[in-house]
Amino acid sequence: MQSVDNNEIGHAGLNGSSLVVTWVNGFEFLFHPLWLRESSTHPDYRDRGTQMRIPPAYKLPLDIAVSNFKLTKSGIQVLFSDGHMCQFTSSHLLSAARFKRPKHIQKNSAFWDGSFQDFKRFPYTQLQQNQQVLLEAMDVVSEFGFAYIEDIPLDLDELEVFARLVGPPRETNWGTITDVKNIPNPYDLTVTSRSLWPHVDNPYRFPAPGYIFMHCIHNDSVGGESTIVDGFNAAASLMKSDPKAFDALTTIAPNFRHIEENALLEDYGPMIELDEDGDVVRVRFSNRTEQIPTYSHDTLNRYYYGREKFSRLIFSEKMTLEIKLKPGDGFIWDNFRILHGRKAFDTNTGDRYMRHCYLDRDTFSSKHKCLKKMI
Repeated sequence: MQSVDNNEIGHAGLNGSSLVVTWVNGFEFLFHPLWLRESSTHPDYRDRGTQMRIPPAYKLPLDIAVSNFKLTKSGIQVLFSDGHMCQFTSSHLLSAARFKRPKHIQKNSAFWDGSFQDFKRFPYTQLQQNQQVLLEAMDVVSEFGFAYIEDIPLDLDELEVFARLVGPPRETNWGTITDVKNIPNPYDLTVTSRSLWPHVDNPYRFPAPGYIFMHCIHNDSVGGESTIVDGFNAAASLMKSDPKAFDALTTIAPNFRHIEENALLEDYGPMIELDEDGDVVRVRFSNRTEQIPTYSHDTLNRYYYGREKFSRLIFSEKMTLEIKLKPGDGFIWDNFRILHGRKAFDTNTGDRYMRHCYLDRDTFSSKHKCLKKMI
């Protein structure tokens, strides 16, 4: 029996103006003629260096047809009704037929709850010295939503060095690096000693930060334990236990807003975002910045019902993993999945000082894909 990955073309045929290709593994696909025509790899049609298409889209006739074809050793040669001829490899066509959307996350998610105590810890020096270890850490972030890093030097500039192992940090109105500690005249609850309910960061930004890099500098006060929740697991649990609540949070979009002296940041979106396959790809949960518009009573009743059910899951002890960071510890969090918070801490008993920065989603995804190709 042929392997399902065998990409050799078995036979092909015309179906009206389109081309039907069948591979020896039995997979069959009907290619639209215009899709084939604009996918041409002919050197007159694409830049030799970048392989980007050159002619403008309007120059391709909408009634283009496949006139003829010829199977070759490496694939298939196609002749179009406008006289253009080009060659496609069998592997290229098979890959295109199966590919629908790019995946930003390179591994399937593995859900977890508060009992997840045996997560992997990565020594910081190994991340710096070994690209394979860095790839493993990024794999763990893709699978579980976070990676735990140990023994990061306590130099205040080290967080940026840490982040740049993956890519350049994103600058915001707070700068590139944010100090998270109790300060006078706080601009946000983050820079107080209060407890913080699990949340994602900055859903009011457009676009929102994709990943968070955290570095613990000091943490000897009473309290101040970090809390993290798997938002994807919470969403999956809600879908299973209460489809009505799940439907409300995937179809009704609240606003998110943050205001300070020199910034007014606003965005909106569903609390649970699905892709076109119905899979959860993002959770927006921010107790302190969410503002639901004045929808109809029926819509608001549905939304409040769903939010109440979802927040009970998120705030439950069962879902919450609690960790007391020590100086030199760090995190990488997927900000579209992981809800993080902390317990209140007593400033009379010591100090709690964290630093964090953000990376955009494409920066992390690109580095991850490139490492996978290299290693």
